[in-house]
Amino acid sequence: MIHTISVNNDQRGLLFKKGSYVQSLRPGTYRYAAWSGYSAIMLDLSRPFEVPGRELAFFLQDEELRRELDVVEVADHEYALHYEDGRFSRLLTPGQYAFWNVAAINEFRAIDVRVPQLGSEIERSILPRLAGYYQMFEVASWETGLLFYDNVLQRELRPGRYYFWRGPVGVVLRTVDLRQQQLDMTGQEIMTEDKVTLRLNFVCQYRIVNPLQSLEIRGFDEQVYILLQLILREYVGTTKLDDLLRMKQEIGAYALARLNERSEEFGVAFLSAGVKDVILPGDVRDILNTVLLAEKKAQATLITRREETASTRSLLNTAKLMDENGTLYRLKELEFLEKICEKIGTISLTGGGHGLLEGLQSLLGANWTAGAGGNGTAGGNGTAGGTNGARRT
Repeated sequence: MIHTISVNNDQRGLLFKKGSYVQSLRPGTYRYAAWSGYSAIMLDLSRPFEVPGRELAFFLQDEELRRELDVVEVADHEYALHYEDGRFSRLLTPGQYAFWNVAAINEFRAIDVRVPQLGSEIERSILPRLAGYYQMFEVASWETGLLFYDNVLQRELRPGRYYFWRGPVGVVLRTVDLRQQQLDMTGQEIMTEDKVTLRLNFVCQYRIVNPLQSLEIRGFDEQVYILLQLILREYVGTTKLDDLLRMKQEIGAYALARLNERSEEFGVAFLSAGVKDVILPGDVRDILNTVLLAEKKAQATLITRREETASTRSLLNTAKLMDENGTLYRLKELEFLEKICEKIGTISLTGGGHGLLEGLQSLLGANWTAGAGGNGTAGGNGTAGGTNGARRT
């Protein structure tokens, strides 16, 4: 009985006799007696050379087979990029590999993963096919990055994306925000020199200028907060309440100066500081409100008295001038008459032989109700009559 083995053009066959490799089979038809113990394994030329359960080195002893294979050794500290006909095919991890050189031209690029960062020779278009073998870090436009290999600082990274191989070297990127930042201290209870406990809301703006220095401080924000707290306690504790309320702006200037004394230690530049609110206890606030109200009332009384004195002095001066100058006296009479006429629709003067000016003078000289008898009244539509009296409404 004959056993037939057919090898296609896109294949190679591996001939075994009773489980031992004999030779490779090129395209064609081969016939063997069934009892001879021959068998064959067909391999596709488009796929890597691999025989399940068999070591590659065993087959490489066949010189004829070896000439049709490209063999690559990938060291423990390397990756290899496999290209077929100039196109990326796969990434190879440490080990030994063989690929057929019959159907394609193979190219291998060795990557030393002891140098973690991906070089410019790695096309970014193939990165999706390398998932799991690299890691990506991103530094935002307002940040700076500090790169560490195995916890040893390497360099500072500018904004951008950075890619690193996953390998024997541990890669860590720590970013630092370089924007202006704000530290809010709210409800801080502090006792003044005169034993009044108040609460302060304080704000401080700063910017990190030495990223490495700030990273070397454990709990950076907490330590800056405590430093500011101690400075405020030092200032408020030696100041009386009245002085504190009167000089709130000086608290910010004092705190800013003291903070900048320690700026190099923290690697920051403190830009501004100030008091947002001073919150007093309820009873103290009521007392201060009472004092303020009394002060304002006293000021109002003083202003009123000053105005009354000025008005009286002005009247006295006017009276003296009128007494000394008859013309001025007549002008004041006419001014007063003008004011009366603004409020009266019609004035009629009747009786007697006096003229208009004498009648008005008599009217101006009268009281609100004056005279004994008479024939007229002066009002909105009134009349002034008689020579002995007049009534004005």
